[in-house]
Amino acid sequence: MANTSVYILKEELRRAREHTDNLFRLLNPDALYDRPIPERHRLIFYLGHLEAFDWNQICRWALGMTSFHPTFDKLFAFGIDPPEGSAPADSPSDWPRVDEVLAYNQRVRELLDAAFERAPETLLHVAIEHRWMHAETFAYLMHNLPPEAKIPRRERRRVSGVPPKPEMVEIPAGVASLGQPRGKDFGWDNEFEAHKVQTPAFAIGKYKVTNGEYLEYVRAGGEAPHFWVKRGDAWFWRGMFEEIPLPLDWPVYVTQRQAEAYAAWVGKSLPTEEQFHRAAYGTPSGEERAYPWGSSDPGSVRGNFNFAGWDPEPVDATPETDSAFGVSQLVGNGWEWTSTVFEPFPGFKPFPFYPGYSANFFDNCHYVMKGASPRTAAPLLRRSFRNWFRPNYPYVYAGFRLAEN
Repeated sequence: MANTSVYILKEELRRAREHTDNLFRLLNPDALYDRPIPERHRLIFYLGHLEAFDWNQICRWALGMTSFHPTFDKLFAFGIDPPEGSAPADSPSDWPRVDEVLAYNQRVRELLDAAFERAPETLLHVAIEHRWMHAETFAYLMHNLPPEAKIPRRERRRVSGVPPKPEMVEIPAGVASLGQPRGKDFGWDNEFEAHKVQTPAFAIGKYKVTNGEYLEYVRAGGEAPHFWVKRGDAWFWRGMFEEIPLPLDWPVYVTQRQAEAYAAWVGKSLPTEEQFHRAAYGTPSGEERAYPWGSSDPGSVRGNFNFAGWDPEPVDATPETDSAFGVSQLVGNGWEWTSTVFEPFPGFKPFPFYPGYSANFFDNCHYVMKGASPRTAAPLLRRSFRNWFRPNYPYVYAGFRLAEN
């Protein structure tokens, strides 16, 4: 690698490590053996997983280094994604002590840092982005801990008000470019190959569906979201550190199935992946943008992404992130469910060093999400990035908007 690339990647890994280290510092120590989401590992797993991943992928697989702790290499190797209701049966005593895990982590970092310049550049990108992804998914886990399990902190929020009036934006027929060309920039295996999809004209919601809109559906008998809690006759938002009265102009966070049910209730649908791309990145002139707001780096735009906050904010709070068609917050303030099943693009090839990263989820049981949440790192805001989850998984920071064909 060129010296410039080495420096940039080292700095990015340092920043990512610092961020995930700080997340663990928000927990009271006893909470590390909790399992806040029944279908996921205990939190102690994630303390060791990030370093075990880096060791297994780079030091052991790519560089052939001899393992100094094979047991931890295996124990912390893989997360789990079982169907809803299939919780693992381990107990806290089945896991190692925190100091043992921290010592393992420190040794991995020392060995990786010493071998950094010999590591394949692609695998360094993988390690960095994998860590940024876990910075977000670990927030989902933390969110489900009771407040006393976390170090309290006060969140700065935008003042909420009346939700904007729902509005549909007409998107003319045109091309949606999905994926990215191989061999140019880093991407995960499911981002290739680049291809174009002719997309017929459709209409899409200018704003994400709000808590206020969804509340009418709940009052009519619809299922309440996981992030809501009812106290007497009032609904509250269950935030990371405290409950607050339900902000009616924030996007509602729901499952894909709840989003589909709401869309059917109002006589509309969820957008497809290509419709999202067309609305987000297309322009009336036929050109396509790197981001909905243009080509400006995300760091120069005020949007609710890249760890801007812990909570959502009003759906009309950031007009500077509107797309060329005037659609709001297609990136930021919550991922957006689509109606598209997560499947490979034409020409898909699994990573040889991580063959199951995407392929294990091409099972007709996961749906594509696009955009970003408040806890999504800037490198993952690229146009080709794809996220996916099971349709009934309620813990992600994901909302939706409506479409009409």
